[in-house]
Amino acid sequence: MQRMIGVMGGSGVYEIDGLEQATWQEIDTPWGAPSDAVLTGTLEGVKMAFLPRHGRGHVQSPSTVNYRANIDAMKQLGVTDLVSVSAVGSFREEMAPGDFVIVDQFIDRTFAREKSFFGTGCVAHVSVAHPVCERLSGLAYEAARATGVAVHKGGTYLAMEGPQFSSMAESKLYREWGCDVIGMTNMPEAKLAREAEICYASVAMVTDYDSWHPDHGAVDITAIFATLKANTHHAKALVAALPALLSEAYAPCEHGCDRALEFAIMTAPDRRDPAVIEKLSTVAGRVLKG
Repeated sequence: MQRMIGVMGGSGVYEIDGLEQATWQEIDTPWGAPSDAVLTGTLEGVKMAFLPRHGRGHVQSPSTVNYRANIDAMKQLGVTDLVSVSAVGSFREEMAPGDFVIVDQFIDRTFAREKSFFGTGCVAHVSVAHPVCERLSGLAYEAARATGVAVHKGGTYLAMEGPQFSSMAESKLYREWGCDVIGMTNMPEAKLAREAEICYASVAMVTDYDSWHPDHGAVDITAIFATLKANTHHAKALVAALPALLSEAYAPCEHGCDRALEFAIMTAPDRRDPAVIEKLSTVAGRVLKG
């Protein structure tokens, strides 16, 4: 099995620089169309795949992104290690606009999205106690530090539905909960990556202080775009550093990300819906083939 690095690009990140033999591929999935075609190629000898989460030109809102199709497409291509890059607001003074945060926990407050590949016909319960891959997150942290950007290792990401930004009352509440950053896209993405047995890491780029900060007030979209533009080169440099840290050779994940479904399937084999099993052939084929 060969390692393949996937990058889920969020606001401000729409391509990978320096990709050799770069090709945009249209991928069909049983869950519908992904956000866009997937850009594939090699970087420093390592296979890579890039998917713009919102589509080129930013045509998908956080609520309309087809997260299941996006993860299925990555799995079809053979992605073993998936790095999410996304814009966030900060609840912490020390996590300033322009900083990066390597997220390690989530609180999911989304409500209008399909959150699992499983359901009636084949039920599964996957643990997301540790929703990111510790190994991959550590390497993403190293890659971020190498770019020279200020980066924080660890943080809790509050996933909100959007598309509106949060009220001041919500912002203050989430701070009291102990959240560090807020965004709209990492859930259910992280949950689905775990169900698909893909190692997942989240790189959050801080663009603002949300609405809690007494000196910043309401979120200013023009300021967000300015910070995103300034940080784009850091995000691209981080991605470019990943192949050197993640060698071409693949080894099983020491944290079990690639075996997350090992004991998760609850439905008895003779009660599984064949049509549902067919849809799950990519993400769960390893445990359903028998």
